[in-house]
Amino acid sequence: MCLLDAVLQWDAEHIVCRASSHLNTDHPLRADAQLGMANGIEYAAQAMAVHGALLAGSETAPAAGFLASVRDVKWQAPRLDTQAAELQIHAQRLSGDGNTILYSFHLEAGGSTLLSGRASVMLDAGAS
Repeated sequence: MCLLDAVLQWDAEHIVCRASSHLNTDHPLRADAQLGMANGIEYAAQAMAVHGALLAGSETAPAAGFLASVRDVKWQAPRLDTQAAELQIHAQRLSGDGNTILYSFHLEAGGSTLLSGRASVMLDAGAS
């Protein structure tokens, strides 16, 4: 399931993506015909995954990543599907080593922040 439409910009520390899938009536994460704000974490996780793939380049397969934790999550609206504007998903790599990466993230619509927080991503957790 890919929720993102495009990467707007990226560098070694940041990525900004665009999405309009929150408006789809057949969105796979909808429950009771609604798309709650907590689902914005999945948008942020997908932006982080794309960032990792872009950093890996075409010569190296990106490492499998797992969302290990989210912290300091704050939202300013109850639902994503009531936002008429497209979403902009921002993720910033704060730190990381070979196995764990810490990101901050926020989602915006129409210039207003909807959701923000931090996420820890574990890479190749099953590798031996």
